[in-house]
Amino acid sequence: MTTERRREPAQNASERAMLEGWLDYHRQTLAWKCEGLTDEQLRTASAKPSELTLMGLVRHMAEVERHWFRDVLVLDAPGPIYYSEKDPDGEFHVTEADTWAEAYATWQSEIETARRNAAGLGLDELSQGRSAHTDEPFNLRWIYTHMIEEYARHNGHADLLRERIDGAAGD
Repeated sequence: MTTERRREPAQNASERAMLEGWLDYHRQTLAWKCEGLTDEQLRTASAKPSELTLMGLVRHMAEVERHWFRDVLVLDAPGPIYYSEKDPDGEFHVTEADTWAEAYATWQSEIETARRNAAGLGLDELSQGRSAHTDEPFNLRWIYTHMIEEYARHNGHADLLRERIDGAAGD
């Protein structure tokens, strides 16, 4: 695994550049954890009874990007990609028919949409969607911070999965 493409944001970056930089860093980290593996390896579960796989994590993050930057931020609700009412954890239920090429392309498409939807907004601008818990909107700063937390947590999972698959470890 290489870290050439991953760069931490500048230590003196503006708030927005810092938030976007850390979010991109964590997006790149997840891609790095998947780099160089076969579809079969990317579908390999961590340890029974867990179904957690690297491909499942990437599919999950495509859903998370879609939810926060489309459903919540701008009320563009195209519906879920991988899960359904019948299978609420569908993104994690990978089969031999699921491919890295599809999962990666979908994830990257959602990231590009997220960037476009956030580009014209200030950090204090409020989402059009509201919290199911408080009925309050979120500001973009909160969404960025939550996304960094979401990726950082799942990148820890990805690190353990990758180490189990081929012994590769690293931050």
